[in-house]
Amino acid sequence: MVKVRQSHSTAYNSDDTLAWLGSLELTEKKISDLMAAETWLKQRNLDASEPEVKTGWEMVEILAELRMDIDSLLAALLFPIIEAKLIDEDSLAEQFSNHVIRLLSSVKQMEAIRSIPTDPNHSVSPQQADNLRRMLLAMVEDVRAVVIKLAGQICYLRYVKDADEETRVLAAKETNAIFGPLANRLGIGQLKWELEDLAFRYLHPVLYKQIAGLLEERRLDREQYLQDFVCSVQQKMAHEQLTVDVQGRPKHIYSIWKKMQKKQLPFEQLYDIRAVRIVTDKVQDCYAALGIVHTSWRHLPKEFDDYIATPKQNGYQSIHTVVFGPQGRVIEVQIRTRQMHEDSELGVAAHWRYKEGASNSKSAANDEKVEWLRKLLQWQEEVVDSADLAEELRNQVIEDRVYVFTPKGDIVDLPLGSTPLDFAYYVHSNVGHRCIGAKISGRIVPFTYQLKTGDQVDILTGREPNPSRDWLNPHLGYIKSSRARSKVQYWFRQQDKDKNLAAGKELLDTELMRLNLQLEQTQKLLKRFNVNSMDELFVGIGGSDIKLTQVVHFIQSQHDKAQAPEIDPRLITKPLPAALKAKSDVIVQGVGNLLTHTAGCCQPLPGDAIVGYITQGRGIAIHRDDCEQFKTLLDSHPERAVEANWGGKYASGYEVDIRIIAHDRSNLLRDITNILANEKANVTKLSSSSDTKAQTAVLDMTLELYNLDSLNKLLSKINQLEDIIEAKRFTH
Repeated sequence: MVKVRQSHSTAYNSDDTLAWLGSLELTEKKISDLMAAETWLKQRNLDASEPEVKTGWEMVEILAELRMDIDSLLAALLFPIIEAKLIDEDSLAEQFSNHVIRLLSSVKQMEAIRSIPTDPNHSVSPQQADNLRRMLLAMVEDVRAVVIKLAGQICYLRYVKDADEETRVLAAKETNAIFGPLANRLGIGQLKWELEDLAFRYLHPVLYKQIAGLLEERRLDREQYLQDFVCSVQQKMAHEQLTVDVQGRPKHIYSIWKKMQKKQLPFEQLYDIRAVRIVTDKVQDCYAALGIVHTSWRHLPKEFDDYIATPKQNGYQSIHTVVFGPQGRVIEVQIRTRQMHEDSELGVAAHWRYKEGASNSKSAANDEKVEWLRKLLQWQEEVVDSADLAEELRNQVIEDRVYVFTPKGDIVDLPLGSTPLDFAYYVHSNVGHRCIGAKISGRIVPFTYQLKTGDQVDILTGREPNPSRDWLNPHLGYIKSSRARSKVQYWFRQQDKDKNLAAGKELLDTELMRLNLQLEQTQKLLKRFNVNSMDELFVGIGGSDIKLTQVVHFIQSQHDKAQAPEIDPRLITKPLPAALKAKSDVIVQGVGNLLTHTAGCCQPLPGDAIVGYITQGRGIAIHRDDCEQFKTLLDSHPERAVEANWGGKYASGYEVDIRIIAHDRSNLLRDITNILANEKANVTKLSSSSDTKAQTAVLDMTLELYNLDSLNKLLSKINQLEDIIEAKRFTH
């Protein structure tokens, strides 16, 4: 049974270390080595009076319950002290083995996990990406570093219990975004539940107390009921000569709340508030016990799950069923073997138990839990964009996954929203490159089909690789994962240089011709994109390494460069009607409700990365952070730049102008308005003109939209229409 941990280290003092370690049921060798470490620390005037030493012993306690090896326990004890720079790292070699020192280095690299942005719209710097790569390598080489880091996060959550609300909330959000899902991914149930419960307590204190109160109010009644039921189960198992261990199972507050949300049920109607676990010696005994339970009590068929036959992706195995016990009360029953129970609680931590005499075969079984890390390491060399690695790491640990099958029945797990192309590139790069279609359970589906759990995916391939550049457009929905996107980019980058050069030159020339722009001041252009020649720039555009829109935007900004930036009228947009204005749209350096206005030169929308520029007498102008006009202003007054972010109340709509140029034809306006209606875009102004000689039409529209994603999606769909020459954002 899962034991609710108490923090022994809070009562730890240097006089009873030996007895305290004995209470953790450690081997004599582990106790001896830890006592030697304590003596060494005391020689350096570090004892229980130091908070870092207390934290180290608390981490030892957590890892001892996971039965980690002595190297892990020593590394856990030392890491908080080293992190606080209370001892010289060079002195460690005199006392501890190279294994411990290398493990400490890996734990230190795990600090890069905090560089993973929890918001998909936030990117990482090249330095952060490099740190994430080193962290990934450390995780694969020695996953014990991950377990130690998770234990450290639990200690931190316990420590901030009495801190201010902001500190608690930030710690809880970080835990929910990264650490809790990571513990789940590695199958370490003992750490997962405490991380989730503490984070839930800080994020939703009222709900936490309500559920805790309901559990406490019914505790005595529930315990007596469960005790009677456990005795009844034991008697029935003994009558059938089946040796089992039957226990009441504790429920964790976060899992209760999560199930209440998922099933839309009140506390009283949850099936697993009363829960029992049956632990057997062999797999066949699990099914024998299930038969006894189902013949003795009526069960709910819809609440039956056999995770022994079909384990969860993190390796979890157990049989779950719900029965009606005495007085018609529902009881959840879990049935598993002793090894399944140990694996569910220890996860990858069970990997090292063979060193103390357990079977070495367990090592291979637990290797599967970190196989996803090895796969990440295999493809990360191909990453083009620094942010892609962080995005893929975030996608790999979050719980929103889909589980699909290959034609042979193998399970593949992918991020929620993945498409057949994501699946194809997961199988192999060449399968993705040669993909020409996909079948789901024998039915042809488009590339934009979003896979659902249980789908059987069959990829249709051609003889030659033929990826499309449209696959790289995130607004067309062909690819979800950064892994697949990176492989497509890598393929284009590796193609014949002359083709990329010609393609890039054609793309840029076509775009400049549409905008009636001339390619001037090439040296500034080369410097802006860090290339040595125009041919290198064309190759970058053709290979998708350099974004065409950024190049065109820069050229346009140089062409239209303002003579007097401070009075440039484009820096002021027409104000929206009062009914459409939202308060606290923008937060400037953490402060809302300042006088701000969106810059007319780039017209940022919610979702754009933005910055602020202090104007004279007109408050703060909000620009997109890639706005060339803003960069021109900074050349003169760099001190006027301020940080800015979108606030939480920008849901009332923003006006944006778009221009559509198309070959004139019948039903053109109808097709465009159909897309506008489907995307729920409100048209506030519309004007059109046509050139009968050239057979072209120009439509200028003012739309009310809510964020950048909706605008990009809208323009992408319009550009896909027949006879559309160009649809783009437009500034007067």
